[in-house]
Amino acid sequence: MAGLSIRPLGEKVIVKRLEAESKTSGGIVLPDSAKEKPKRGTILAVGDGKLLDTGNRKALQVKKGDAVLFTSYAGTEVKVDGEEVIIMDESDILAVLD
Repeated sequence: MAGLSIRPLGEKVIVKRLEAESKTSGGIVLPDSAKEKPKRGTILAVGDGKLLDTGNRKALQVKKGDAVLFTSYAGTEVKVDGEEVIIMDESDILAVLD
């Protein structure tokens, strides 16, 4: 997704969810209705940071390109340029994966 046509504000981030597994480890092919949505993704864009009472912005702890693990019901799923992405608060991110 080169050059998003959407920019997150404040402490929001845009995440591209990883694709759901289509087979179990035993080789059984899963239909779409049985696939569990992964709670992992890659950050496509980040906002400017949280606005503090002082008027300054606190930088986000994550950056574009980070692989992250997020909560089950994180954010709002939207379609941008034909791709499904999630707009979520930085606080919905549990960890950055190495």
